[in-house]
This record gives sequence, C-alpha cells and structure tokens, in this order.
Amino acid sequence: MHKITADWVCPVSSKPLENAVVITDDSGQILAIEPREKHDPASLETHRGILVPGFVNTHCHLELSHMKGKVDTGTGLIPFITGVVTQRNTSAEVIAEAIEKAEQEMLDGGIVALGDISNAPDTFAAKARGRMRYHTFLELFDFLQEAGTEKTFADGLGVYEQIELAPGSARSLVPHAPYSVSKKLFEKINAFNPKSNITVSIHNQETPPEETLFLEKKGGFLDFYGKFGISLDQFEATGKSSIYYALTHMNPENRSIFVHNTLTSRAHIEAAQAWSPHTFWATCPNANLYIENRLPDYSAFLDTQARVTIGTDSLTSNWQLSILEEMKTIARYQSYVPFATMLRWATLNGAQALGFDDTLGTLEIGKTPGIVLIQGVSPDWKLRGEAMARRVV
Repeated sequence: MHKITADWVCPVSSKPLENAVVITDDSGQILAIEPREKHDPASLETHRGILVPGFVNTHCHLELSHMKGKVDTGTGLIPFITGVVTQRNTSAEVIAEAIEKAEQEMLDGGIVALGDISNAPDTFAAKARGRMRYHTFLELFDFLQEAGTEKTFADGLGVYEQIELAPGSARSLVPHAPYSVSKKLFEKINAFNPKSNITVSIHNQETPPEETLFLEKKGGFLDFYGKFGISLDQFEATGKSSIYYALTHMNPENRSIFVHNTLTSRAHIEAAQAWSPHTFWATCPNANLYIENRLPDYSAFLDTQARVTIGTDSLTSNWQLSILEEMKTIARYQSYVPFATMLRWATLNGAQALGFDDTLGTLEIGKTPGIVLIQGVSPDWKLRGEAMARRVV
C-alpha cells in the first residue's frame, strides 16, 4: 500500500482537493482518497505540487523517433512530408533504439497511454511489452488513386495482422488524411473496422494547401503529387473544406479523433459534432509550430465545448515527447485556456477518445491511472514556464 500526498490533488472528475492523500495498492489501483489529517505524517509520501492522473497522448508517430532533428522547422507541411518520405529509412537497429528511448521519455514524463500512428511494424515489439496502454492506428493512404486501393489495403492489412496486443491495448485501421485517401479506401476501412466502439483518427486541416485542394483543386498538393508521378486528373474539388470530405466518408458510430486542426473553425467543429457525438479533437501545438508556425484557435473549441485531447506528434516534428510541454505551449500563446481545462484535455478526454477511460484519465477508486506530480503551477492556477512533471506511481 502507498499513501501519497501533495499540496493539491486534482482528480479531474471532481474539484481539486487541498492536502488530500491518494492511497493505492502495489499495482497502482486507487483504494481511497482521504483528508491528510486522518493519517500519520510518517506514513505518507509527501510532495510539493499537484497530483494528477497519468497523461494520455492521443497522437504520436513513435516509429519516426529516429528522425529527430533531420527535418527543418518552419517549412510548411508539404516540404515536411517530403523530408519524411525521403529520409525515414535507416537500419532496423537504429530505429529500434530510438523507439526504446522515446517510449522511456514518455513514461518518465507521466504518459500512461498512447494513440500511435503506424505505417510499419517497427514499434510492435515495444508495444507488446505493455509498458503503457497503446491504441495502434494502422494508417492507410492511396493518394486518391482508386486503381491502387486494393494493393494499399492488402499491404496495410498484412502489417496490421502483425500487431501483438498487450492486455488493455487496441488497434484499428485508419485513414491518413482527406487529401490522401480515396472514397474507395474509406469504404474498405469502414467495412473492416468494428461498426462501433472503436477509435479511428485522421489528420485534419493542418495546412492551407489542403483547404485549397478541396475548395478549388489548386495549390501545393498538385505539385507535390506531380513530383512523385501521381496524377490528380480524376480528383474533383468539392468546393468545401477538407473536413466535409472526411465527414462524408467516415463512420459516425465510431470514436473519431481529428488531429492538428490548425485551420478548423467554429463552423467546422459544430458540423463534426452534429455529424457524430463521438467526435474528439487532438491538438499537437509544438508540432504545429515546428511545421507550420501556427496554432489552432482554441477559443473555437472552448466556445463549442469540444472534447479536445493532446498529442505530441513525432520527434521528427517536435523537440520532445512531453504532454506537459504541450500544455505549457498552449499556456504561453493562448493563456486564456484555463489550467483545469488543459488538464482535462491531457487526461480524461484522451482516455475517453482512446476508449481507455475504464482504467485511466481520473483519480477515482478502482482505477489504475498512474499518478503524476506537477510542480510549477502558480497559486492562481497558471502553468509557469519552469513547470515540471514526473510520474510517481
């Protein structure tokens, strides 16, 4: 049994508790949360700061960890993708070592679950150890070329079937992005996945050329595809933002995580939430700054009571894999977002998005959410630049 206390305990599911004690068994399951005065101080593990549930990272590309620092910042998405495509291959040993190091970085920083994009089986051995709960999103794209859809799907299924699920983890086939997935591939993904109670993700409204492609069939993606010998002659502009193409072809019965959303407006959020009550929005602020030098307008998400989650993206597009650093970036650039709101994004919302809220996301009796100590929050509940987080359970 462990008794852990700090200045504040933030269960997330209820109001913060001052000078409370979280009692767990040796497995980390929460047995009780009680006032500190009920316990002998000598029996307590005492900290200065705030105790919160373990963080849930809803969007990462763990398999790209070996590419840290290899792709320039501030180029925009299309040059970034080109850099990833042309530089991602290296030895299996280097890739495996980078994955191991990145996973440990996340564990040390309090991350207990990961929504991870996979295009190859490189991360599967690490995930099979079950050091955190994983939802593996096996990502498919056919570059809008229906002539290649069958091969794309068959190849992806071959990788998907290699996933060895550790207890508590999950998997699904997912579309990459509106600009890279044909109607036919959407159909095959929907037909393969369970009809409900599964999570899918899709990159969404990350860059202006994505919008221009769907609105006018113009812009940078025409040149990007052309450089790889891919024709968009059969593609027709919809005259609407790219998210509407996704909403038309995804399954509203499944939990859907729209990722990045740097160009997403209040109208887009309302449309998606009217489309499905199972809609979530993953923000990866440091990656957005790394690639596009822009952030989403978080006020639109607050105004619509959207269920936002937090991701780190990959070490190719970030300086570290830390949910606290993502929260600090939001606090630095859009400080009107309350700490309590960001904390919910980083914990409960993420757990719900991945379908892991049975054990994670809140400090509640019966759960095994992990416990993270945050230090560096001001008395008026502002996240300071020097704030730190580490897992204590």
